[in-house]
Amino acid sequence: MNKRTVAIIEDHTLLSEAIAGVVNGFPNFHVAFLCKNGNELIEKLKSHKAPEIILMDVNMPIMNGIETTKWLTENYPDVDVIALTVEEDEHTILKMIKAGAKGYLLKDVDKKTLEQALEKTVETGFYHNNLVNNVLVNSVTGKSPKEELLKNTEIEFLKLICTEMTYKEIADKMNLSPKTIDGYRDNLFVKLNVKNRIGLVIYAIKNKIFKI
Repeated sequence: MNKRTVAIIEDHTLLSEAIAGVVNGFPNFHVAFLCKNGNELIEKLKSHKAPEIILMDVNMPIMNGIETTKWLTENYPDVDVIALTVEEDEHTILKMIKAGAKGYLLKDVDKKTLEQALEKTVETGFYHNNLVNNVLVNSVTGKSPKEELLKNTEIEFLKLICTEMTYKEIADKMNLSPKTIDGYRDNLFVKLNVKNRIGLVIYAIKNKIFKI
């Protein structure tokens, strides 16, 4: 099986090499290259194939992680960025997520969690841990939609999406086909301007459709 390619963007050489050693120890991943900042990454991509995942530091000279992530989102949207940093303030996390980062990890993360984050990103396209979820929930603003925007069945679906039930289990619970449930989900993605299940959960909690 071909290993997934990872690049590490980190301005401290020793730390960058240490992270690479850890990632190369995972059976399903291989570090393609290392860069010290976003500008160096842009130059590298002129002669190298883009990696599938990038572990991105936030504070770097010349071109920082937020600027680099934004550039990647615009120019290499298929590359998944996971922040790997010491920065844990909400403002920085939000700026990285808004720039396009699919996950956010602190540098004191253990090996198992790092591997899980990489695996989950490959599987679902993102990795949102409690740190990110809490920040996103706290940041959601705006008025609730008009009552007629959501149908009763969509409201019921939103309540169930906040549980641990799978989409198939939700379909069974609502006596609907999995295809119909997929349609509800996709319509709500567009209607509520969210991209994934976590976005639906955050919306439901913020608008008191689901109470914790």
